Amino acid sequence: MASDTDPKTAAYVVAVVAAVLLSAVLAPVIWDYGTRSDGNVAVVSITGFVSSSSVDRVAEDLREARENESIDAVVLEVDSPGGSAAASEQLYLAVRRTAQELPVVASVRSMGASGAYYGMLPAERIYVTPASMVGSVGVRGTVPPPAPNYEVRSGPDKASGTLEQRREQIGTLQRAFVGSVMEHRGDDLAISREEVAHAKVYTGARAVDNGMADRIGDRTAAIDAAAEMAGLSDYGVVEKEPPRRRGIVLASTTNGTVVVDPGVGYRHVDTTRFLMVHGEVDLDGEVIANASA
Repeated sequence: MASDTDPKTAAYVVAVVAAVLLSAVLAPVIWDYGTRSDGNVAVVSITGFVSSSSVDRVAEDLREARENESIDAVVLEVDSPGGSAAASEQLYLAVRRTAQELPVVASVRSMGASGAYYGMLPAERIYVTPASMVGSVGVRGTVPPPAPNYEVRSGPDKASGTLEQRREQIGTLQRAFVGSVMEHRGDDLAISREEVAHAKVYTGARAVDNGMADRIGDRTAAIDAAAEMAGLSDYGVVEKEPPRRRGIVLASTTNGTVVVDPGVGYRHVDTTRFLMVHGEVDLDGEVIANASA
């Protein structure tokens, strides 16, 4: 039996079906384009003890953010008592370089003290919670024991140093630390340079009052601020994984402290250690940083 369908009608139906199928395929692409964000904010974590290995990974994350055209701003998510003085200075330099190219905002969770505070100084704004702990602008150092009698040295100062020399070295590091605080936050500080140098640690609420921090707010507030600084009204958030720790092992203990393996420097060789870390330190076999202090 012959079909009564008009060839023109059949062609029209085929065209309509094809158009519907094509629109179904293209619709997600058009929708994606229509809702595409203006840019992205990268979140880089600075957690735990500041060591050379952890800073290497943070510096790499920051480098990737600077070189990635889709990243328009960076938020530093900080939860650290500080650590090695040398590593803290490297962290500071990596953050400063990033802040010269992108808006950088810091967000302190529970602690951003000593070397960790040093590292986030170049950020345009520091967000804290009322109970966050920030500050502790100071340096501490250890003196290695006298050389054993069986050791022969090429000179009297080879791998040694007097207590006065150690104090001078710590003083140099301290002046650099305090100087950086005054450079980045001097216009906002309600406390003197001398009080900054006392290395006090402040709660987040107090830090906002005295200018050591800028705003009370959580990570979301910091991300929003970074996006606004970058001129983004619609943006995505790119999470960067916290750096894996090697060489320095941290473990929570029952009394709320963080025990840090003192594997910094050379194995079985006593060396002078300069630390920018807030908390108690016991160098007889281990370093203990009290995270709740």
